[in-house]
Amino acid sequence: MLIEQQPAYVLHSRPYRETSLLLECLTRDHGRLGVVARGVRSQRGRLQRSQLEPFQPLVLDLQMRGELATLRIAESTAVPLRLQGDAGLAGLYVNELVVRLTERQDPHPELFHAYAQTLARLAAGESLAWHLRRFERDLLAALGYALQLDADADTGEPLQPEVLYAYRPEHGAVRCNPNEPHALCGDDLLALCDDRMPDAQGLHALRGMMRELIRFHLGGVELRAWRVLRGALTRR
Repeated sequence: MLIEQQPAYVLHSRPYRETSLLLECLTRDHGRLGVVARGVRSQRGRLQRSQLEPFQPLVLDLQMRGELATLRIAESTAVPLRLQGDAGLAGLYVNELVVRLTERQDPHPELFHAYAQTLARLAAGESLAWHLRRFERDLLAALGYALQLDADADTGEPLQPEVLYAYRPEHGAVRCNPNEPHALCGDDLLALCDDRMPDAQGLHALRGMMRELIRFHLGGVELRAWRVLRGALTRR
């Protein structure tokens, strides 16, 4: 199957055979694809390889054969987004999330839109923590794991802003005591539901909650980006 002019981003690349790369790409209409970019590691392929960097908006022409596609043409559609320092680490975390949580050839156009929007927000230097929480929320929703953020999972009653809750995977928010790990105020959950940035304490609580949910959906596996982020904070 020939795919032409498909909007895409490169999420990850690794050497493949002597002169090629194996790319993981997020495409708008076909989801995540494994793509073989032949010859781009050779001297003659340097220019094309420079286009296949993360955070670069692209359109791709691909030839699909089974599980992998072969890259025919890659064209940049905009100036590459410059994600440096903490924004760069955040972008790599977003890329790893997509690679680890999505299946190949499983289309999610809404995820593609959320991904592109998140990169633009990170590049703009806005609140990194808040935009990562928004992306995690939207990613889980696109994959069919949407969070119930406005009602008590046990009673069905609306969340109370001042009450403490714990979010149970595959169940939802339930009242808890202050000693519960990852307890957070109802207002923090409501803020995430309403797309309203909470205060710094709320952002920290949402980070812990989302990390536990992502770990659950990964079967308990740690993300490499979490270790990198911990190391970066330790060195400061």
